[in-house]
Amino acid sequence: MATVAIRIGVIGCGFYAQNHLHAWKELAADGAVLAAVCDVDPGKAEAAGRTFGVPFYTDAAALLATERLDGVDIVTRHDTHRALCELAIARGVAIIVQKPLAPNWDDCVAIVEAAAKAGVWLAVHENFRFQTPMRHVRRVIDSGAIGTPNWARVTFRTGFDVYLTQPYFYDEERLAIADVGIHVLDLARFFLGEVERISCETQRRNPKVRAEDTATMLLRHRSGAVSVVECTYEARRDPDPFPETLVEIEGDKGSIIVRPGSIMRVTSNGTTTEEDIGSPLRSWTSNPWHVAQEGAFMACRHFLDCLQRGVPAETSGKDNLKTYALVDAAYRAAAEHRAIIPAQWKENTGALSMERWAQ
Repeated sequence: MATVAIRIGVIGCGFYAQNHLHAWKELAADGAVLAAVCDVDPGKAEAAGRTFGVPFYTDAAALLATERLDGVDIVTRHDTHRALCELAIARGVAIIVQKPLAPNWDDCVAIVEAAAKAGVWLAVHENFRFQTPMRHVRRVIDSGAIGTPNWARVTFRTGFDVYLTQPYFYDEERLAIADVGIHVLDLARFFLGEVERISCETQRRNPKVRAEDTATMLLRHRSGAVSVVECTYEARRDPDPFPETLVEIEGDKGSIIVRPGSIMRVTSNGTTTEEDIGSPLRSWTSNPWHVAQEGAFMACRHFLDCLQRGVPAETSGKDNLKTYALVDAAYRAAAEHRAIIPAQWKENTGALSMERWAQ
C-alpha cells in the first residue's frame, strides 16, 4: 500500500520550532512533506526556508491561502494560538498546536469547539508522554508487572538556564506550571488516569522572575491512586538531570523507578531488573537536549500516522482539555489554599460543568 503523503506547513520558526522542522524533514520517508514555513520575524522565516529548502512566509494567512496544505504545525507563543487555529479551521486544514493550547480555559474550549464544529482534526503537541523513556514506563504499567499503580512521583527539577534561550520567561504571568508543569501533569494522567482533585503550593525562588518558578502538586486520581507532581527551574543539583523527567510509581505487586541517565528499575513480585530506556542520538539531536528533541520527533511521528489513518491523536484537543484543566486547577489551588476539582468540558453541549469544591 502506498504511503499517504501529508503536506505540513510549520508556523513559528523560533528556538523550539527547530526540533519540529527537523522532525518533519526526517519523517519524509514516512510520508511527511515539509511544504512551507512561516514566522512573523522575516529573518527567522527566511533562515528556516533556506535551511530546509521550502517557501517561507511572514504571514500565516498568506501561507494558508497560497500553499496546498494538509496540516499546519503551530509552534508559536500561546497567546497567538487561537487566532492561528481559527485561520486554519476556516481553510479546513488539520492542526497540530504547541502546548499550552491557549492562555486560558475559555480560549482552549473555543478552539476545540470550533475545530469540532468544522470537522477539523486537532491535536496538541504535548510531547513528554511520547519520549522514549516515558513510553517504556507505560509499557511496564500495561504489562501488569507492578500490578495496579496506586502511588507515583513525577518530577522535573532543574537549574538549567532556560531563560537564556527563552528570555520572555522572566515576564510571564504564569511560568513553571504553564510551561513544564503541564507536561508532568499530563504524565500523571498518562500513568495513573484522570484526576479527581488537586492541591498545589507555588514558590518564586528567583527574584528576577515575575511568576512562579517552582510548583509542588498533590493529585488524587479517580482510581484512588495518589501522585506528587513537581516542577522547578531553580533546583541546584549535581548532576542536574535536565531535561529528563524522573518517575517513581508503586503498585500492589511492585514498582518502577526511573533514575537520571534513563535507567529504569522495575521490581515485580520481589524480583528487580534494571534497563537502559534511553534512545540513540538522531542526526540533528545533541545532549543534553536529546530527550526533549526526540520526544518532539516521536510526537510528530504519532501525529503523521494518525493523519494518514484518519484517526484522532492520543493528545487530541478534546483530550488535552483534561490536562489544561489540571493547570488551571493547580493555579487556583495555590491561590485559594485548598484542593480543587478540575473543570470538565461536556462534549455534547460544549458547556463547562458545574464546578465542585473539595471539602
